[in-house]
Amino acid sequence: MTGKVVVVMTSLLEPDEPEPFEVHPGDGVSPYLLTVDHGGRYLPRALGRLGLDERELERHIAWDIGIAEVSRRVAARLSAFLIVQPYSRLVIDCNRPPDVDSSIAELSERTLIPGNQGLSAEQRAQRRAAIFDPYHARIEAELARRQREGQATILIAMHSFTARYKDEDREWQAGVLYNRDPRLALRLRDAMQTEGLHVGDNQPYFVSDESDYGIPVYGEQRGNVHVELEIRQDLIADAEGQARMSDILCRAIPVAAAPYL
Repeated sequence: MTGKVVVVMTSLLEPDEPEPFEVHPGDGVSPYLLTVDHGGRYLPRALGRLGLDERELERHIAWDIGIAEVSRRVAARLSAFLIVQPYSRLVIDCNRPPDVDSSIAELSERTLIPGNQGLSAEQRAQRRAAIFDPYHARIEAELARRQREGQATILIAMHSFTARYKDEDREWQAGVLYNRDPRLALRLRDAMQTEGLHVGDNQPYFVSDESDYGIPVYGEQRGNVHVELEIRQDLIADAEGQARMSDILCRAIPVAAAPYL
């Protein structure tokens, strides 16, 4: 007699490893909700180094350098809700729909990721269950609380970008990204330019349903005012730069958001 083989998916994370999100709840009434999808470069021990050396894991391919600390500073001053995802985007990208190929990158920029080659459906599902799903469930829970309590939401998805991508220099110091709804992005662009920054309009990236998750799902689909904000990494690579940029953002964000409060 033969029976059906049942595959049991074990947890990717060990009990002593970091939770898949770090939350700073704010004061519970602030309209600002900040997300940091690529806030850290931690790798689950079960995955080793994904076949990469430490030098590669310090680069942008693994995380958004500097943006977590900038976001902590901004959230503290604006009493905002902040959620930071501490695992490397090379494990699973929490700003990609989980069913697209780029959700788990086999090639990032020009770097082959050996530990991501030829993953089975079960291996991909294990990474999603351990990191992507709980991180986004916590965001969903906060949005549900706000809806129940009639609390306004200004969604700001925080990211950073490299000063040079492949063979091209990037002149912008920051960028505001959007898809169907540019309202907050354009106002924030103007407010940051007033602060003396060179701000890209849908540069160096743009938002789409295929390449992004947070803005389409939590901004557009839910009708929340939103922007994806990119800061150039060389400006926030140290504490001095992080403090300067957070000062700018704490002045610019309330100006940009004022009509929606």
